[in-house]
Amino acid sequence: MATEKNNPSADKKSSKPTGIPSMTERFGAREKDGIVRCDACPVLCRIRPERSGACGRYANVKGELARVDPLVLLENSLDSDSEVVPFVDSSSEWDGNLIQQGTFVTAIGAGTTYPDYKPAPFIVATQYDKVETVTVVSEGIFSYCGVKIKLDTDKHLGAEQADVLCDGQRIGHVTTTEYGSPMLSLGGVNHLTGGSKREGKVTCNAIMALCNRQPVELVVAGGCSMVVQAGHAPIIDGVPEKHMRVGCGSATIGIFAEQWHGHVDEVIVIDEHITGVLSEHQAGRCLGMKPSGIRIRGRRSTPGRYFNVANPGQGWGGTDINDPFSIIESIDDNVACSGSRVLMTTTTGEESIYCVLDEKLQPVKAAMPDAVQIVVDRIRENCEPSLCSVLFVGGAGGSLRAGVTENPISLTQSVKETLTRVTMGGAPVYVWPGGGITIMVDVTRMPENSFGYVPTPAIVAPIEFTLSRDRYTAMGGHVDFIQSLEEIRDYYGDSAQSNSWNPKNPWPLK
Repeated sequence: MATEKNNPSADKKSSKPTGIPSMTERFGAREKDGIVRCDACPVLCRIRPERSGACGRYANVKGELARVDPLVLLENSLDSDSEVVPFVDSSSEWDGNLIQQGTFVTAIGAGTTYPDYKPAPFIVATQYDKVETVTVVSEGIFSYCGVKIKLDTDKHLGAEQADVLCDGQRIGHVTTTEYGSPMLSLGGVNHLTGGSKREGKVTCNAIMALCNRQPVELVVAGGCSMVVQAGHAPIIDGVPEKHMRVGCGSATIGIFAEQWHGHVDEVIVIDEHITGVLSEHQAGRCLGMKPSGIRIRGRRSTPGRYFNVANPGQGWGGTDINDPFSIIESIDDNVACSGSRVLMTTTTGEESIYCVLDEKLQPVKAAMPDAVQIVVDRIRENCEPSLCSVLFVGGAGGSLRAGVTENPISLTQSVKETLTRVTMGGAPVYVWPGGGITIMVDVTRMPENSFGYVPTPAIVAPIEFTLSRDRYTAMGGHVDFIQSLEEIRDYYGDSAQSNSWNPKNPWPLK
């Protein structure tokens, strides 16, 4: 049986809100000696008085099962120039207690529906622009979940499909690189439940930390080590990244070709994937540039575009080279001219060298002219700050859907038809096409510490479904459990936490 923890931090009111069953009646079961059995997840902790369960999320407070973390309410203040909207429209036939338009009840701290058949902890009555709506609020237990991570860097992290390790455990892999930003896929049910107990625990802890915007140290097998934190620049092998690339080497050539024209005779933009050569590139030809006679290593794809100029690595442009001249395979003395001006740079402009061909047609480093330096600096200016993006991905399974309606497929259909809006902690989600309700959310748009865990192991994440009351009734929703904001606040008292609305997020009730 799961262990217990001392000192629960919340003391919820035990009085029964008007018209709905109390927490004691709906969740948990009392046993001898004041013990409460928590049924919020499959672990079924038996919690002694004034202690919390193994996850630290539920506690036995005065003989009742209580959620330790506060319920989070998001307050959206009206702009000073906005028209004041009455709390209740006197022309409406709605006669229930309504949420103010500026308050949204999130599922953070709300509790779960386990063992699946129970209605969601909160089904909240709302009115917005004379439309009667309900928001169904629940913390989901996600065994089928993971994170997708985008790292803005031109550094090579490791081979695609290489294992990603955390604390010595395999928790994911490197996936495809999308326009210069390597991607990682971490978690998933196989890592959470399909491996050893330690692998599942480490995977769960890493996902929770990443989703709560905490730094996590990862190692790519056969590659680099990194520190990943949502909303921050990645730290690769101990060095914080500064910029993502402006584009591939070919794109960099095309963007800045005209600005270089007349100041240089050749530009080579070194890139792990597509290295660009200005005089051969279509951009150079359109500008009337003459061939420079410099031939670089690698596989020529199309004019001025080369693949495989070097191996992946931590050097110039995500390659393994530190000497840019090493990619020059030959210089044609029938074409090249002494005194030709050559610039070699990368897709971020962080590495660059200017040289002139001497009498023997060998490149000799020289001081970079101001006109050339301006364009190199402009490459860097056009490189956006390096960032780690962490997206939580999970599937809303039976427990979540049954908490909304007795016929779960009706919720799925309503979501796919965009009749029901899905949010996580008030943040907008992307709903994947195809079967089920598979959602993806940017964790930086959610309130801090929105995620928890249960030791099965699984991730606990907030999710809210908002739709019109008429549609909710028609789909067989749990209308007998609809509550008002006042009832929720009466029950939680001062333990409910009010946060400011994130202005980047659309208002879910609109």
